[in-house]
Amino acid sequence: MKKAVLIMLSATALSACSPTVKLEAPDKPIEINMNVNIEHRVKVEIERDVQDAIAKNGDIF
Repeated sequence: MKKAVLIMLSATALSACSPTVKLEAPDKPIEINMNVNIEHRVKVEIERDVQDAIAKNGDIF
């Protein structure tokens, strides 16, 4: 009788120790910041400077 109770208790203890894995979605959405516009603005400003220089000094080229 003692062995049966001991086996039942040990089986219960072993089953209680099984690992649990949970997958949960994050609370906030994933945010990706890209600085593509900054590069584009720099290129436009350089292009404007070149156009102004050509307009002022047309005989250079």
